[in-house]
Parts: sequence; C-alpha cells; structure tokens
Amino acid sequence: MMCRRTSSALRRRIPQLVLQQQLRWLTLHEYQCHELLRQYNVPVWPSGVAATPTEAESVIDRLGGEAVLKSQVSRAGRADGLFSSGLRGGIQSVGNPEQGRDISSKMIGHKLKTEDTFDEGVIVDKLHISRPVRATEQWYLSLSVDREHYTPCITVSKCGGVSLSSIARDRPETLFQIHFKISDGISADLMSQIAAHLRLSSVEATNMEAILNGMHQIFVQKDATHLEINPLARLPDESLACVSANFTFDDAAAKRQPELFALRDKAQAVPEEIEAEKYGLVYVKMDGNIGNVVNGAGLAMATNDAIGLYGGKSANFLDAGGQATKETMVRAFDIVLRDKRVNTVLVNVYGGITNCAMIAESIIGAAAELGPLRVPLVVRLQGTNSAQGLKMLEEANLGLHVEADFGAAAEKAVQLSGGCS
Repeated sequence: MMCRRTSSALRRRIPQLVLQQQLRWLTLHEYQCHELLRQYNVPVWPSGVAATPTEAESVIDRLGGEAVLKSQVSRAGRADGLFSSGLRGGIQSVGNPEQGRDISSKMIGHKLKTEDTFDEGVIVDKLHISRPVRATEQWYLSLSVDREHYTPCITVSKCGGVSLSSIARDRPETLFQIHFKISDGISADLMSQIAAHLRLSSVEATNMEAILNGMHQIFVQKDATHLEINPLARLPDESLACVSANFTFDDAAAKRQPELFALRDKAQAVPEEIEAEKYGLVYVKMDGNIGNVVNGAGLAMATNDAIGLYGGKSANFLDAGGQATKETMVRAFDIVLRDKRVNTVLVNVYGGITNCAMIAESIIGAAAELGPLRVPLVVRLQGTNSAQGLKMLEEANLGLHVEADFGAAAEKAVQLSGGCS
C-alpha cells in the first residue's frame, strides 16, 4: 500500500487525476448517482427528481418548502449557464413550493447554454431537487483510477463544496491521497490513515468506512473509473450524507453493464457522437476549426497537442480505429465536415496493425464518393506500408496535402486553417 500526504507534489498531480480519462466514458446525472448510492446503502441528502413544474412543486413541498433546484445536464458550468427562457443559472434556490413551480417552469423544457456547449445549449428535461445544505462541515471524497500509478486511489479533504482543482489551488495542504490494491478493499489500515488525516471521531470513522465500502462495491461491480462525492456533508450528530455526486464508468464495460449503460442520456449527447457510435467510430466535439480523423485515443490527444503547438485549435476528433474501410471513411468525413466551423481536415494515421495502403485506398474511395471536398485535406501516414499509401494518395490527384512527418502535417493543417502565419 502506498500513502502520501498531500503537498505541492500532489497539487501538481491533481490535474492528472481529474483529466486523465479516456475519450469516451459514461457519465451519469446527479439524481442517477444518488439512486445508485442508495442501492449500495450509502446515505444521501434528502432529494427528489422532477420532470414538470407540478412535480417540482410537489417534491419541494415534501422536502419542507425550501429547496435547491439543479438542472440535470452533462455539461460543465451549469451554475453560470443561461436558459433560453432568459433565466440565468442552472442551479436555483427557492423558498417555497409556489416559487419552485414558477422557477422550474423557466428551467424544464428550456435550453441551457454553458461554457461547455458549442451551440444553443441542451434542453433540461429533469431537475434534481434537494434540501438546502445545513451541515457543520462540507468535505470532498473521491475514489478514482490513478493512471500514473495503475492503482485505485482515494482522495479526501475537509474543504469540499468546491471543485477539486480549486481545493488543489487554494488549500492543497488539506488534500490527502492514498493508493490501495483493489482486491484489498477498504482495509482497517487504510481507514486508520484516513481517520488520522481527517481527525475523525470514532462515530465519523465508522460512518466514513460504511460510505467507502459502498463506493468500493460500486467501483468494482459497475466498472467505475471515477466516483466523486462533493460535498459530503458532516451533520451535527456526526453522521455523514452525500449531497452531490459525479460518477463516470468505463465505456469498454458497456456489454458487461447493460442496465447501467441504459441510463445514458442520449438526448443530451452531441448528435454526431451517437451517429458515430452506430458505425463503430468515436467522435469528440471541441471548439476550434480543424477537423481530425485519427486511429486511436492516444494519437488523438497527441494530434491535438501538435495542432495547439503550431497555434491552431481542433474542432473535433473522429477516431476511426483499426478497421477503416471505404464505408467508415465516408462516414468519418461526412460527420467531420458537417460541422460548419471546420475549414481544414487533418487525417493522422499510424499503421501498426493497420495497413496504411488500405487507409489510402479508403481515403481515395471516400473522396471519390463524396465528390470535391469543401475544405483542404492534409493526410499523414506512418507505419505499415506508409510509403506505398502516401504514393497512392499523391498519384490520385485529389488535391490532397500529403505528409509523412507528424509535425509537418499538423503545421500544414494549421496554416491552411488560418491559425498561424
């Protein structure tokens, strides 16, 4: 077991814990996380779900009159978002059921635009409604995969209620991280270290252990990659309750977890992502003007870094994987070019198992079927039969910009997009 008190070293590593995730994962809404916690006997803050203003009024009345209304959207920055109704803020506090009905009518059925949306926003069709938090303290707790050490880790702090990055920036000394073997579970030694760092009473330690055992079961049984409870409320009687939760799960587990993945809210997904899945492709939308077709998540991230290095920004990524055919390439180009922001496309393929000559044939076939492309296309091939593939592309006379060097291809794409001089 490895344990380390948080210092400036952990503060530097926090972004890795937060951001080092796969390009695809299942993220549940907050109310779904609460339902899952209840199934594993983890105490949660009193709350309910509403899909209409009438239901919202009823839930608020049941909770005692005062309540916090949280828009259920899979986008960052909902608290500062703007509704199409004109209401500002995806999280609202109300003092009585009647006010809740009025406010919820300006939330449910309206689009919420946040810092993480690239269009008019996403429609809010549900609200997670909870009692206002009246706790003696608000803590941070998460169980996640530390990809740097290839182990699960628990991160805790007594300064919860704000983002992990904010805690790491403003109060790094409060953070404590402990790694452990998944097969060991929540051991007595692990708990003693957590209790010592947080200075828990015996009652608090018992309650924390019960919560961690429930989280560990979810982590193992549901193929989770990140389970975050923030804040975890400490109540006057020393009991603990989960107020807000954010859970993500490995998409590779979709076939093992059909009931869990049936909870995915496809209505809030980017339409191109859903379409890409039908053809075995992975699509990720970003905020630039260079479209990308790659093979592999690692290469996608490296391509994004290279584009940024030369002063450009990616509009999207489409991972064609290792099974590229004429049909999949047609679908890939069609999806990428549908984004009107895209003014250049970079195809970046490394042929390990993938045959670059086959990729070249697929690109040529796709270009012929789609007709003249509306934007410049830069193609970089490297690996198995890459020289043959590049020659095929050059001889096809399709007006493609062909490169063998990674950096040169990224720089060319940025130049064509107008991103650098």
